[in-house]
This record gives sequence, C-alpha cells and structure tokens, in this order.
Amino acid sequence: MRLARVIGTVTLNRRIANIRRGQWLIVEAFDAQALEGREANAPRKNPMPESLVVYDELGAGRGQIIAVSEGREATMPFYPDSVTIDSYCAAIIDQIDC
Repeated sequence: MRLARVIGTVTLNRRIANIRRGQWLIVEAFDAQALEGREANAPRKNPMPESLVVYDELGAGRGQIIAVSEGREATMPFYPDSVTIDSYCAAIIDQIDC
C-alpha cells in the first residue's frame, strides 16, 4: 500500500458494467521528500514516470491524501466478482505522524 495525494480526476463516457459506480482519481504517490513536505505540498524528489489512476468509491477530493492498494489487493473489495482494476483507494487519510 502506498500513500498518495489526489491531483485530479478522470471523466469517462463509458464503463465496464461489473464495476460499481465510483470516481477515477489521478494521484501522485509520495516519496520520502514529498511525505516530509506534505503540509506545504512539496513535490517528489523525482517526478513519477507515469500517471497513477485510482478507482475511488470513498469520495476523496483534490488535495487529499489517500492510501492506495495495487495489484490483486485492489480487486478484493469486489470479491468474488472479477474486475479489471489495478489500483483502489482503500482509505482517506486524516493525519500522518512521522
């Protein structure tokens, strides 16, 4: 699981029928530098090489910090159904103490 900041959303005009309604978020996963400077919205030391799109049914908004499950774990909220999701918003983070 990774921590990430929501930086935008994706709008779809179609969806796969077996995926529950939710929203798709564009997020930037934290590295150590961004995590330490999260209060000031500090950037990552190195930009992410590609965008990370996360399925969300919790209602996270732009600027919020979320916990992201990836791979097989991202599909567990839909079990026993089989869905084509690679990353899932598992939690909206209220506070981080480092």
